[in-house]
Amino acid sequence: MDIIFLGGLEIDTLIGIYDWERQQRQTVILDIEMAFDIQKAAATDDIQYALDYKTVSDRIISFVKASECLLVERLISEIAELIRNEFKVPWVKITLNKKGAIGSGIDVGITIERGDKTA
Repeated sequence: MDIIFLGGLEIDTLIGIYDWERQQRQTVILDIEMAFDIQKAAATDDIQYALDYKTVSDRIISFVKASECLLVERLISEIAELIRNEFKVPWVKITLNKKGAIGSGIDVGITIERGDKTA
């Protein structure tokens, strides 16, 4: 299986459990890997057979900006579900970085994998 990735996708959103977090947007940084068979797109040079990473990126940005999750666990799980369902991606790996959540400049976050990479 081939891997298409989006790296360093920065999105401002409401995320967190504290009162101040419910009033002030914070930046989350996403690194996403998606399994996708690129053979037909490569053979035909036709975008209709490719995973359009611009469309995927735009959809994720729109979704995350509109979300108001309390926990990063929920947000990252919903992003994975969105990618797999809307873009027919059999496997996805996402790292969500909530930089500075526990101190200035400190990286903190979660990495998850969903689906079957070999499908």
